Amino acid sequence: MSEAAPHVVGLAMVCTDSIDPPALAGFWASLLGGEMSVDADGDAWVSVGSGPRLDFLRVPEVKTLKNRLHLDVAVADVQLATAEALALGASRADDVYDGGRWQVLRDPEGNEFCLLPPDLS
Repeated sequence: MSEAAPHVVGLAMVCTDSIDPPALAGFWASLLGGEMSVDADGDAWVSVGSGPRLDFLRVPEVKTLKNRLHLDVAVADVQLATAEALALGASRADDVYDGGRWQVLRDPEGNEFCLLPPDLS
């Protein structure tokens, strides 16, 4: 394992553009069980345990292309977690991957993410 650059301490946050940051942060807070906050500008973030914070920053345009970066979420049971995510507003992304080892979904603004079973996470 290589060492980080001398002045790099770690990963602080993962930022996602959003047309409705509080709503999107609410989805992720419900899915991951984190604490959601919203600032005076309407940007929002979710703090989940000791991991990096998830930030949602307001932009005027909707997402139109496939993500270049996505989140992989560790789950105990892919089928149950898929049902829970769908109930919260996610949608299936079988056009991205439908191979059965994990599940690719889209959050309410269309950002792809994966639910990974224990043997992959």
